[in-house]
Amino acid sequence: MLDTTTALSYRPLLISLAYRMLGSLGDAEDIVQDALADYSLSTNRSEIEHEKAYLVKMVTNRCLNLKQSARKRRELYVGQWLPEPAVRFAGGSGAPALLGQRDAVSGGNPADYIERQESITYVMLVMLERLSAVERAVFLLRETLDFDYDEIASIVQKSAANCRKIFSRAKEKLQGANVDGSEQAARGDLNVHEEQAWAFAKAFIQAAETGNSSTLVNMLAHDAVLLSDGGGKVRAAINPIEGAERVASFFLGIARKQALEGELLPVDVSGQPGVVLIREGIPVKVMVFGWDGESRISKIFIILNPDKLSFVTNGNAALS
Repeated sequence: MLDTTTALSYRPLLISLAYRMLGSLGDAEDIVQDALADYSLSTNRSEIEHEKAYLVKMVTNRCLNLKQSARKRRELYVGQWLPEPAVRFAGGSGAPALLGQRDAVSGGNPADYIERQESITYVMLVMLERLSAVERAVFLLRETLDFDYDEIASIVQKSAANCRKIFSRAKEKLQGANVDGSEQAARGDLNVHEEQAWAFAKAFIQAAETGNSSTLVNMLAHDAVLLSDGGGKVRAAINPIEGAERVASFFLGIARKQALEGELLPVDVSGQPGVVLIREGIPVKVMVFGWDGESRISKIFIILNPDKLSFVTNGNAALS
C-alpha cells in the first residue's frame, strides 16, 4: 500500500487540483482516492523519478475523462450550474467534519484541503466553465502549480508549443474575470469584504422587515449579476438576475417569503467572502460575493442544490 507519508503529503495538492478541474468536492475526493489507491498497487513505482508529477498526471487524466463523460449531464442540468462551494467558517477554522461514514473512509473532509489561493477564487471557478477540459487542465497546471510547458505537455499529451498556445487562449477567454476588478478586489482586502458580505446579509433581512431596499441597492454595483443553482431539486431562479434594482428586489422578495429564516453565518467560500444559511442544523443556502474595483458587490452566487451542500455542517459546531 502507499505509505501514509506520501498520501498525506500529496493529498491536499491533488484534492485542490481535482476540485478546480471539476468544481465538485465529492468528485475530487473520489478521483484522488482512486488515483492514490491505484498508485499504491503499481508494480513500477521504483522506476518513477518524479512522484508528484506522476500523481498529478494520474489525477489530471481522470479529471479529463470525467469532464468528458459529464458533458451530457451538464447539458440536461436544470437552471444555472455553479461549482460546489468549499466552505471555511469565520474565525480561521477549517470546514467541519464530513457528514456520515464517508469521512472515516476518505481520511478527512476534502474542503479542508482547498487552501485560499489568490489566483483561483470562487468567481474564477465560475469563469473556468468557459474553458474546454484541456484548456482548463493546461491553465491550472501552469497557473496554480507553475509546471513548465514540457511537464504540462507530457500530462495532456500535446506538444509544449501547443500547450503554450492553449494557455494563451485560455487566458483570453478568462479576461472577463479580471476586467471588472472583482478578482483583484477579492484578493486586495478580503477581511474588509468579509465584513461587507456580513453587512449585506444583515441588510437584506432588515430590508425585509422595513420594506426598504435602498440600502441593498447602494451596496450593489449598477451592473450586478445574481446566479442561483437549485439543480431542479429546490426552487431557484432559472435565469441570471441583472442590475442592482432587480437584484435588490429579488432579495426583498425572498426575505418576505421567509426564505431567509434560520441562522446566517459568515464564511469563506473558495477564497471569496460569503454567508451560509443554517436551518434546523442543515445548510440550505450558501451565498458567495464578488466585488468590483469600487468595492461594490458585482456578483452574487447562491448555491441551493442540497447535493452541493453535503460537505457543509453547522458553523457553530465548527467553531466550538
